Amino acid sequence: MNTFLPLILPKLLATDAFFVFLMVQFIRGFPRELDEAARIDGCGHWRIFFNVIMPLMTPAIATTVIFTFIWTWNDFFSSLIYLTKPEMFTVPIALKSFLDSTGGSNWGAMFAMSVVSLIPVFLVFLFGQRFLIRGIATTGIK
Repeated sequence: MNTFLPLILPKLLATDAFFVFLMVQFIRGFPRELDEAARIDGCGHWRIFFNVIMPLMTPAIATTVIFTFIWTWNDFFSSLIYLTKPEMFTVPIALKSFLDSTGGSNWGAMFAMSVVSLIPVFLVFLFGQRFLIRGIATTGIK
């Protein structure tokens, strides 16, 4: 309670089934000859994975990182469950708590706060866009 650990740890342990499925399907698209050539060169399982498979998985890993960041940044319910101190609130909870139930909210400040909260998501997408495009381009070509 009142730490970011329950929000971050499940994401690091690959609890989102979509991304596990994405990685498995991306690896299945690799030619089997890459593994066989590395095995002939004397590589073991771990060396094949880290020296052959991982460099080829960069677009899929970047896609996973970008989407996980965006989904976690916008997550409302998980942070509502685990965070109770106002200084620990994430952006969606802070925006919701900024609303007044009587209708006397400061709408200009709330919209300014929501625009400022979009800047990290926009920057992550802007800098990661080339990896997303590369991931889409490499999965479509056989």
